[in-house]
Amino acid sequence: MDVKTAFLNGDLEEEIYIDQPERFIVKRQETKVCKLVKSLYSFKQAPKQWHHKFNKVIAHFGFSIHQYDKCIYSNKLDNDYYIILCLYVDDIHIFGTSFDAIQRVKDYLSQNFDTNDLGHADMILGIKMSRTLNRISVSLARSIERMLHKFDFYNTKLILHPMILQLL
Repeated sequence: MDVKTAFLNGDLEEEIYIDQPERFIVKRQETKVCKLVKSLYSFKQAPKQWHHKFNKVIAHFGFSIHQYDKCIYSNKLDNDYYIILCLYVDDIHIFGTSFDAIQRVKDYLSQNFDTNDLGHADMILGIKMSRTLNRISVSLARSIERMLHKFDFYNTKLILHPMILQLL
């Protein structure tokens, strides 16, 4: 899932004032400033505020934050189904043992944020994913090819090294 304008969801903890935007300056009130009530993308604290808001919303649904990676959340719904959420900036990857449970989580997220359901992921951070009924496979072949192209090693010739010959 993708959260639209994620950083605008963060609530400000402090008072912030900005100058009036250029094309929206009120005549005869040019010296007045605007008090912000929501975070903006250009603010340094916007990612932190968005993450804080997401943590609060997802904890209300019963998810707990992973001990070592603060962008991974897990929940055991109805003592039968496991759901894992991975948050990457404004993208949410949902893994679960039940399509119905996943749909409940998607519905809950859509009630709290403006989201797009992007369907099944076939690429995550350059890792190609494929799935069958009982298995999820990952491949880094595309990422490796892009790296070889980037550093101009894609068309180099293979040279057998004595160490490689011993391994074969």
